[in-house]
Amino acid sequence: MGSNQNSMVPTIAMLAVMFAMLYFLMIRPQKKREKADQEMRSALKVGDEIVTIGGVIGKVEKITDRTIVISTTAAKSKIEFLKTSVASVNKAVHTGDTPSKESAKIDEGEKTPNRDKKVTPKKLGKKSEEEKTE
Repeated sequence: MGSNQNSMVPTIAMLAVMFAMLYFLMIRPQKKREKADQEMRSALKVGDEIVTIGGVIGKVEKITDRTIVISTTAAKSKIEFLKTSVASVNKAVHTGDTPSKESAKIDEGEKTPNRDKKVTPKKLGKKSEEEKTE
């Protein structure tokens, strides 16, 4: 009977180590992510730009306890989502007196590329007389 108990101790120890590994490698990180997501969703403010889990991008227009209303386009299409559907948040950009980097570049006189110019490819016509003789 003594040898049977000795063989159970390593087995129980191995199970305890496996459960500890399971906790520290899977359960604990998942709880940290859930807590961070909950904090992100509770910190939502009107004007924040969000991305939903479905890939919809928009600005927050209205916030209730469980839902948010976002406007998605320049035409101000409004859609209501559950707060749990928010995947990420870009904080609202303040439109104060400080100009953005892009507008500062334009003000400084930096040339921006003209994308309206039509580009035509070179013609691959007949070779000139000099190229034929070589």
